Amino acid sequence: MLLTVDIGNTTINLGVFQEENIILVLHLDTRIHELADEYAATLLTLFSHRGIKTQDIDGVAICSVTPPLVGVFEEMCQNYFQNDPLIVDAGTKTGVRILMDNPREVGPDRVVGAAAAHHLYGGPAIIIDLGTATTFDVISRGGDYLGGAIVPGVGISAEALFLHTARLPRVEFISPPKAIGKNTTSALQSGLIFGYVSLVEGMIDLLAREIGEETRVVATGGFAPLIAPRTKGIHEVNPNLTLIGLRLIYDLNR
Repeated sequence: MLLTVDIGNTTINLGVFQEENIILVLHLDTRIHELADEYAATLLTLFSHRGIKTQDIDGVAICSVTPPLVGVFEEMCQNYFQNDPLIVDAGTKTGVRILMDNPREVGPDRVVGAAAAHHLYGGPAIIIDLGTATTFDVISRGGDYLGGAIVPGVGISAEALFLHTARLPRVEFISPPKAIGKNTTSALQSGLIFGYVSLVEGMIDLLAREIGEETRVVATGGFAPLIAPRTKGIHEVNPNLTLIGLRLIYDLNR
């Protein structure tokens, strides 16, 4: 079995693959001060409940946008799975040619997502990751990473309003009945939900026009179930896109 680990700013997503099939997906809070033994205790407990043993894991692939945790998970894999993980970085063979001014600036999660999207859906494609940040990544018909756009995510925007205004509360992330809010809570929900829907639709339109041909649009990330169903132009929602990309890249580097 292959363990794939996507270490994000807010959430750590883990997937266990048996051959090409993902048989288990887990989500942990990202805690940069947690130690390898502490992450191992949580993970092994969850594995035990699902009937997975440490000796079942014969490979690990990791990508991370949280550098302090790379060494933590590497230590955990070595100590508990007796495995040196594949850590996706600028020197890893990914099958994705990065056509940016400085390819090393591109986050490994974005490259991994591009590899998965091209494998699953072909190209050209726009990948929208609705997570801590909302990122738009564009890949060509041949699978080259062309670039994209980055904006603050829904959660960051909501938290910024709460922290930097005197009278605006934290709100639940649900759609209000109408765009015209009749109270502060529904007005905030309208701006956060419908505002991000409009942002995503506008960016899809702009990027697709620059691409200049029919383009597949794929959404992933923690806020995808909230935003994508309300958004025109998204063809696929795949919450496991990065985990699938890690499996593909692991196979490419064996």
